[in-house]
Amino acid sequence: MEKLTSQQIEDKMASLEGWEYVDDGIETSFEFKNFKEAFTVMTRIAFECEAQNHHPEWSNVYNSLHIRLSTHDAQGVTEKDFKLAGSIEKIIESD
Repeated sequence: MEKLTSQQIEDKMASLEGWEYVDDGIETSFEFKNFKEAFTVMTRIAFECEAQNHHPEWSNVYNSLHIRLSTHDAQGVTEKDFKLAGSIEKIIESD
């Protein structure tokens, strides 16, 4: 997978509300009612990550979840990252 240019990334970022392009990755954070809700969403995201064979850097503290996507093999952001970000958004919206 080929690393996207800064312009390509900026163009694609327009379709992802709440995501930022930071240090060769795209990232966002979410807050939930409680830990159980956060963990439930993380589990759903984990299954999608496995299906796409693409895994985020993420952290969870109580009801908050921070997600960072970058394609390590390409040393930056690729289409894979935007595909997974779109899937994560759909999971969040359906919850």
